[in-house]
Amino acid sequence: MTQRVELATVMDRLAVDGLVTEYAAAVDDGDWEAYRELFTPDGRADYRSAGGIEGGAGQVADWLERTMRLFPVRQHLIVNRHLRFDSLAHDLGDTARVRADYVNPMRLAATEPLAGTATDDGPSAPDFVCGGRYAFSFLRTEDGWRLHQVVVQEKWRSLPGQPRQDPVT
Repeated sequence: MTQRVELATVMDRLAVDGLVTEYAAAVDDGDWEAYRELFTPDGRADYRSAGGIEGGAGQVADWLERTMRLFPVRQHLIVNRHLRFDSLAHDLGDTARVRADYVNPMRLAATEPLAGTATDDGPSAPDFVCGGRYAFSFLRTEDGWRLHQVVVQEKWRSLPGQPRQDPVT
């Protein structure tokens, strides 16, 4: 590889990795317009393993906006990112895939303070934690890299005071 090709590959890796981070921030911050903009026009997301829906990015963003109201505080931690570039129409680097593990602690919304929840003294443990693996697919577009597909494979979830729940397969 030439230095120019190596630099382009590094830049692509940074751009794709940045999109994974932007995805997590959009969901955590409830920025559903930013979520939609991360996807190609035909982009899709599949949250069925976590009890959600599968559909176009706009449809899923609408569902997330309604559903995430139950969890006003959320924090995706996306780690162990494994990135692979593929080819489309024999042009190396037009597509990319990222497999990454996640842990997602969330705080349930409450009209009255619950035992063990945040007080004026500061935050406490989350009400709900889940973990699993993401499969992200990306396409290079005229506007740069965009998400083409997100598939969530939830592997476990935990609610304080209740035994861990493994997803139904």
